[in-house]
Amino acid sequence: MGKGLDAEIKRTRRFEVLEEEVHLAILRTAAVLEHAFGQALKPFGITQTQYNVLRILRGAGPGGLCRNEIATRLIRPVPDVTRLLDRLTDMDLTGRQRRDTDRRLVRTEITTAGLELLARLDAPMAAIHRHRLAHIPPGTLRALADALTLVRQGDSA
Repeated sequence: MGKGLDAEIKRTRRFEVLEEEVHLAILRTAAVLEHAFGQALKPFGITQTQYNVLRILRGAGPGGLCRNEIATRLIRPVPDVTRLLDRLTDMDLTGRQRRDTDRRLVRTEITTAGLELLARLDAPMAAIHRHRLAHIPPGTLRALADALTLVRQGDSA
């Protein structure tokens, strides 16, 4: 196995609490992955959160979603979803529509330009996943995904 977190962050003392080491390892891993994705998205002029919204809307289909539905599906919550959606609309990657039945309900839909951008990003993003994770056996990846689910559910257990 490669060098551990101690060596990566040049820590001279061992962690006294395993949970602290795991927590920092998760944060360090997330930072490495986020950097790779951020670099891949930079030439396309969008952020990781904007990319996340576009993927959410592509998955939602032609009916789109309201702001609150998008907010609950984000990987990383943001304080101002409305402004995030405004920026995507200004970039012509999303559009908004009020429904005739309830004028208060505004749904955001991905545009053709948004779908085309995601189509161009699908292969590079998949390549990052493969580059970072393909060397890990599928059973280990499944165990890791399951363990991280337990971490996220810790407060509700």
